[in-house]
Amino acid sequence: MPKPLVTILGKAVKKAAALRGGGSALPGLVVEHIYPDFISNTLADLPLGVVVISGTNGKTTTTKMVVELLESQGLKVFTNRTGSNFTRGIAAALLGDINIKGELHADIAVLELDEAHAVHFVKKIIPRFSLLLNVMRDQLDRFGEIDHTTNLLRHVADATTDIVVLNREDRRIASIAKSLDDKKVRFYGLDESLLSLFPSDDDLHGNNTKIKASQTADVVLSKFSGSSATFIIDGKSVSTKLKLTGIYNVFNAAAALSLVRAIIGDKIDQTKLIEALAKVTPAFGRGEMIKVNGKPLELVLVKNPSGFRLGLKSFDSAGYATMIAINDNYADGRDMSWLWDVDFTSLVSDGVEQVSGVRAYDMALRLQYDEVKINDVDTDLKSALDKFISKYSERPMRVYCTYTAMLAIRKSLSKIAKVEVVK
Repeated sequence: MPKPLVTILGKAVKKAAALRGGGSALPGLVVEHIYPDFISNTLADLPLGVVVISGTNGKTTTTKMVVELLESQGLKVFTNRTGSNFTRGIAAALLGDINIKGELHADIAVLELDEAHAVHFVKKIIPRFSLLLNVMRDQLDRFGEIDHTTNLLRHVADATTDIVVLNREDRRIASIAKSLDDKKVRFYGLDESLLSLFPSDDDLHGNNTKIKASQTADVVLSKFSGSSATFIIDGKSVSTKLKLTGIYNVFNAAAALSLVRAIIGDKIDQTKLIEALAKVTPAFGRGEMIKVNGKPLELVLVKNPSGFRLGLKSFDSAGYATMIAINDNYADGRDMSWLWDVDFTSLVSDGVEQVSGVRAYDMALRLQYDEVKINDVDTDLKSALDKFISKYSERPMRVYCTYTAMLAIRKSLSKIAKVEVVK
């Protein structure tokens, strides 16, 4: 089938899915089935090629940062904005940006990719640049053990033609550099004084032996406090205010800065770069703030023990009404035993007003073991959200939720509040 015809069909499916409130990846699934080379064919002629961002935690917000930083340098960027990081999600995103002839008018593509799907992606579409963030025990029923996940990311690095940006403080990610040409590798990192605030997977699972990093990092997060952060870039200290929330997002800002510096090179306008970073807001569902009845409702995505721990550490529960929504659909990971690796004692003093989702009772049991008071448990997400808002909207509200729970909550909220539509 000719590509223009495939494009028309795909756009029609996308529009129909949007009208029905369906998933963002469905049109991509249809297009991939009838035209397997749709993505590679569409991205082939981009002047600056393709950038792949992968890792366990922080992909979506980091991708958003990179896109906005590149745009500050005058580039037109294509990206998969929904955070649907399988190839079908990328195909669906392309359908929203290409014209009726199937042409994409952009300088560069910045793509967030799931670790396992990234391996298959780079076999067909060779990235010029890649950024590998971290490796955590995440959804092990999908990817297998942590060393296997590292090997998946190593394949992405090997396939990258120009520059690979690596997290110096994650031992497994840093080790990927050993098989690469030194000229191909850049690191981002932390000041030694901050290492304890950003635990690696080994730190979270009992190996607390710190090894001083020997690699020189292109960008270093040297300190942060509240909404301010300081980075060391080219040996000089650069400070800025940030709108990003969550301590890991501050570290990932260093990753985004390093990647963009690698892409732009000597022509970079650092003043515009830092100004753009100061304006970046969290990606949808990742600390996203939605006004409901005049009060803020904050969505915090959780999908593994490290992410949940850091979320609880980043957001003080004092004065907030808290809801936790846990699903176990494929995109969430089926194995929810990881909830037992999370310390919920920070919620003891304020309690949890509402627990919901498919695995609501598993979550409630886990909270009981940490002696966290629960006001209500309801597996029906819509019903639970309605009760949560009606009872507690006189206070700021916060919802910790797995991926599919977050999508369902945003859909419900869109009927009563202004919710950004992510295409």
